[in-house]
Amino acid sequence: MKRIARTYHAYKIAIGAFATCSLAAIQLACGSSSKPQSTPVPASQPTFAHVVLVVEENHSYGDVINNSSMPYLNSLASQYGLATQYFANLHPSLPNYLMLTTGQMETTVDSFTGTINDDNIVREFLNAGKSWKAYLESIPSPGYLGTDSGLYVQRHDPFAYLSDVQNSSTQAANLLPFPQFAIDLANSALPQYAFIAPNLDDDAHDGSLSQADSWLQTNIAPLIANPAFQSSGLLIIVFDEGDQSDINHGGGQVACVLIGTKVKPGYKSTTFYQHQSVLRLIMATSGVDNFPGAAASAPDMTEFFTGQ
Repeated sequence: MKRIARTYHAYKIAIGAFATCSLAAIQLACGSSSKPQSTPVPASQPTFAHVVLVVEENHSYGDVINNSSMPYLNSLASQYGLATQYFANLHPSLPNYLMLTTGQMETTVDSFTGTINDDNIVREFLNAGKSWKAYLESIPSPGYLGTDSGLYVQRHDPFAYLSDVQNSSTQAANLLPFPQFAIDLANSALPQYAFIAPNLDDDAHDGSLSQADSWLQTNIAPLIANPAFQSSGLLIIVFDEGDQSDINHGGGQVACVLIGTKVKPGYKSTTFYQHQSVLRLIMATSGVDNFPGAAASAPDMTEFFTGQ
């Protein structure tokens, strides 16, 4: 299965390289450097003390929802909120992770090695005095900014590309090995925004959906049961992109589940969303209303919360 995954990864890089010039031409034609008009944050927008994002890998909506191999995730989708018309932005992975971070795809290839200077969630959180951490399974060491190492891959760590992180040892120190998440949870030390990336075996990239589901139950169930999270927490679990053959709206239809005590029980949204809406959601529910890139004009996800 891992050989298949590596072959698929090589295929994605080849396709992405072909698409790079097309993306650049589109951006120039559309004047992408100008910031889109911002959609106002609804007055009823709830905010939370902790917002957590978990990103899974490379499976379309139909592979995940109602699949008996993922009983835990499906139980969350049934109990809380599910976006039934949610689509990734592109194949391969990295453009989707960057859309979740900068509101722009930035590149069309996983092999991108540049530094991103565009506005991003780290910059806006710092400007607003908000804390953040990325908990990255199998990262070699805290603050690691290097390339792939074992089951850790840089393309699943969008913060490593940001100038705000590369140029600041303080911000780089927020890139943490995943075991720190359980420590911070136990010590009531979670940040305002926590980004979680399981490793290649546990995010369904190389491992099975069943393995990914077991990982979620082991590592995320304690978060949901935590009293501080229940009091004022929001968890989002989303897949970065769909199957290779699924190119609907660029990256295919994927599962996006919202979990928290303020999420409407059993709610199923039929609104069209993409990753820029989750970026907007993370920031708005953190009390930050200056949104990077496409998040400024993305559809708002307030419909998921009670009282709406």
